[in-house]
Amino acid sequence: MKPRFLLPLILLTLGLTAPAQAAGTALFTDFSGQPRDIEDYAGQGKWLVVKIWAHDCPACAQGAAAYARFHDARKDQDATVLGVSLDGEGNRAGAEAFVARHALPFPNLIGEPDVVMLKYMKLTGKQFRGTPTILLYDPEGTLRAAQPGVVPVDTIEAYIEKQQTTAADAG
Repeated sequence: MKPRFLLPLILLTLGLTAPAQAAGTALFTDFSGQPRDIEDYAGQGKWLVVKIWAHDCPACAQGAAAYARFHDARKDQDATVLGVSLDGEGNRAGAEAFVARHALPFPNLIGEPDVVMLKYMKLTGKQFRGTPTILLYDPEGTLRAAQPGVVPVDTIEAYIEKQQTTAADAG
């Protein structure tokens, strides 16, 4: 798509999503249909790794097991994972199958593709580039990093360890 067509598309999308936001409805739902948003999970005293994924993304599938292990190993300590599917209602069945196939132990939300992309842009000030994409929130709920593409779990672990060491040294 040519850049000159992106602005009207974004403005149209903002117009479509603004009434929902003004009415107080959440941008996403969990897989039981309850309204949720990323902020519901951030700032809970633990690092939050948000993985934006799609059911038909090979790289998302390839990394699913590592994120599941990371979540299981750290959820009772210092970090959790939240999945955000951009499959939307039209591909809910595919997204549900992805969660089941990979036995994802962490919560997952689903939203329409344009809504997920706009949320990313609002949070980061950058254009969404595709799945997978990672957002990393500190324990206080501040977005500390955003990275499109594959991010190995050991890179996230190293970042968290460095931040915790720096905070301990400063305190």
